[in-house]
Amino acid sequence: MTEAPRPEVLSVQHASLRRDGTRILHDVSVVVRRGEHWALLGPNGAGKSTLLGLCGALIHPTTGVVHVLGERLGRVELQRLRQRIGHVNPRHAPRSALTVREVVLTGVTGTVETPPRWKPSPEEADRADDLIDRVGLSGVREQAWPTLSQGERGRALIARALVCDPELLLLDEPSTGLDVAAREQLLDTIDHLAAARPALTSVLVTHHLEELPVSTTHALLLAAGRVVAAGPIHTAVTTATVSAAFGHPIDVSYQDGRWSARSARRRPALADLPATAPHSR
Repeated sequence: MTEAPRPEVLSVQHASLRRDGTRILHDVSVVVRRGEHWALLGPNGAGKSTLLGLCGALIHPTTGVVHVLGERLGRVELQRLRQRIGHVNPRHAPRSALTVREVVLTGVTGTVETPPRWKPSPEEADRADDLIDRVGLSGVREQAWPTLSQGERGRALIARALVCDPELLLLDEPSTGLDVAAREQLLDTIDHLAAARPALTSVLVTHHLEELPVSTTHALLLAAGRVVAAGPIHTAVTTATVSAAFGHPIDVSYQDGRWSARSARRRPALADLPATAPHSR
């Protein structure tokens, strides 16, 4: 028996976007279904974050049709729609020295700072505390934001994005500025989340294959605002498609659920290297 297709969470149909006379996206189409975990890949300036902005109902296309969680952009009250979307932006910057717990709770209000005189309900506070524990930050719950490492901030922002129980999670280069250990901790957090919440759908932006979580199911590759490839990850991410997207010959490899990339240009053999000149005395 053929399994029925999962419900659509995102539908982008022939979307183009112009900004200040420059076309950023060109005729982009993609469908993302419930429980899928997509990666948007491509070089700097490819249009990845712009496409993520469409997915998050933050911007509208110049032409084309975009549906987010069943609602068509341009025909829906945006604030209500955005409450169903969790957004992880590593450039999130509270102006005051909020604690981890306070930052997570701003996900309830959808603000950067805690609103004046606002208090969370007991249920909201309990949910924030549970998420802080789940992302491994229970030991720094009351620590001030400016004192956190980049890795701790990244995990706190995932908890913040989840505190309103969103149907769609968007991650805009969440590994930015992280060292290897912090990156791996963050990716483990994303993978554990995917396993714990099978109905949650996510879209992650990166330009490094090494930053793809094991849980990634699909990918869309962009170059200069155009789709190079899209679909199940092992079909979309290949040596040919990645080389085309980045405009450089790149060997792509996959092992134990993780991806890597390196230049495919021939490296000189040892015999081809010139002899080392003797040191002058």
